[in-house]
Amino acid sequence: METVNIKINGKEYAVPQGSTVLEAARAAKIEIPTLCYLKDINAIGACRLCLVEVSEGGRPFRMVTACVYPVTEGMEVLTNTPKIMKSRKLNLELVLSNHDKKCLSCTRNTTCELQKLCNEYGVDENYFKGEMNKYEIDESSPIIRDNNKCILCRRCVAVCSKVQGIGVIGANDRGFDTHIASAFETSLGDNACINCGQCIVACPTGALYERDDTAKVMEAIADPSKKVYICTAPSVRAQIGECFGYEPGTDVEGKMVAAIKRLGFDGVFDMNLTADLTIMEEATEFLGRVKNGGVLPMITSCSPGWIKFCEHYYPEMTENLSTCKSPQQMFGAVVKTYFAEKEGIDPKDIIFVSAIPCTAKKFEVGRDGESAAGVPDVDVAITTRELGRMIEKAGIKFRELDDEAFDIPFDIGSGAGAIFGATGGVMEAALRTAAEVIEGKPLEKLEFNEVRGTEGIKFASYKLGDITLNVAVTSGTGNARKLLDDVKAGKVDVQFIEVMGCPGGCVNGGGQPHQPAEVRETVDLRAVRAAVLYNDDAKADLRKSHENSAVKKLYDEYFGEPNSHKAHEILHTHYVKRGVYNK
Repeated sequence: METVNIKINGKEYAVPQGSTVLEAARAAKIEIPTLCYLKDINAIGACRLCLVEVSEGGRPFRMVTACVYPVTEGMEVLTNTPKIMKSRKLNLELVLSNHDKKCLSCTRNTTCELQKLCNEYGVDENYFKGEMNKYEIDESSPIIRDNNKCILCRRCVAVCSKVQGIGVIGANDRGFDTHIASAFETSLGDNACINCGQCIVACPTGALYERDDTAKVMEAIADPSKKVYICTAPSVRAQIGECFGYEPGTDVEGKMVAAIKRLGFDGVFDMNLTADLTIMEEATEFLGRVKNGGVLPMITSCSPGWIKFCEHYYPEMTENLSTCKSPQQMFGAVVKTYFAEKEGIDPKDIIFVSAIPCTAKKFEVGRDGESAAGVPDVDVAITTRELGRMIEKAGIKFRELDDEAFDIPFDIGSGAGAIFGATGGVMEAALRTAAEVIEGKPLEKLEFNEVRGTEGIKFASYKLGDITLNVAVTSGTGNARKLLDDVKAGKVDVQFIEVMGCPGGCVNGGGQPHQPAEVRETVDLRAVRAAVLYNDDAKADLRKSHENSAVKKLYDEYFGEPNSHKAHEILHTHYVKRGVYNK
């Protein structure tokens, strides 16, 4: 690798040729502030917060934006002169001149990147007074847009277009009237938005956030006529610690369960169980398609963002989707049928809640075909962030809690269920079960390492008995688009595909705890959170979905066998060929 020699604040460094000034400074452990920059996604120099002074070839120092300016041999860089500090402060005050400064009531209070920089630079929030734009808040979908708090950084636009391959938002109008919106000023709910929430993850302020459903949950808990149960997705235990100051990649399952129990739920259950149930249904469905000439490749159906993407952009491929409900919806369906009958509870008196790192789940709970007992399978889906706020608001001392266990009878989940939250996890879990069914004997090695990792698209081939099984795994709908186009063009020959709507899977879902851009650049959040799930799997005594005693009991007492008529009525669903121009 070729390098160039530069000076930063008088100290010499050798940095890779082609680096930007920002990359060189951060490699030297010198932080330059940014608002619009997102590594590999958005580098447009729009916010002007990364201004530095550079001198090249002995010429006088001049200001440039560090995020887009390349280093050159002999360059001198100054990052913290009084002139720079004054300019950055002035730019922040200009941003605030057209910004709704109601910080105390903002969902991003204390996690806002703009707020942090304003505090650091001691800005006068009212330095520039004058006309301000006023916008109606778009509450037409689970993703809420408040342009009164938008700073036009375009990070949401970049992630929607470049990462997710959707592009339903962009810059409308020009000059002072510029704002981020959908084409022709239509609402998000009237567009082919998939509710993935990656725009929320990218946003540095409170301009984007999910619909807050926590009040519904607390009202239900306070209603003595209701039984309120909750299940938590695998990824939540790998994320929620970040809401309470833990390092990313910390497993806080026991404290999480203890905290949720103190909120007053009648039962706290482990979604790993219905991840295992999903595998039983999905693996059986796949083997049935292979043997009976069904539609292939079969594609997983756990991710509601992916499902809506498929319905909008690849409606002709909805026949390829597994008909299995997601683990979230299966859990609600099981509780309101099997469990309700067993406990003698009217399903109408049950409120079922899921805690999950996914904003698209808020859309999923209202889909058709998701009401096995004549009432919604799941009543409320709350994100990891919402759960964190509920715990904090209730005054629960999360870090001081002792570990507690999930409640019976839905407390048993396998390691295969745990890895559902990472890209490749659903495929690996399905392969463990399918392989043992096909070969009729226990696997010598349970790890399918070829489908692990955070790469956007992965391929693998396995010889299982007389079957050669070609599989593909992808995450992020932008990558899914590339894979599906290749499948349609006949460039890829696979029989089974796993798709997750968010890059890296649920561990990087739209409902995850907020982390600033500088953390996202230095920490691979997808990898460290996924490591929690793989560690849970590695140390588990139970690592195969088909060996889960709680799942076996469900079939013995209620469903009969996987893909039975009763299982199809309760655990399976259908899809809609929406097309791009239909909601």
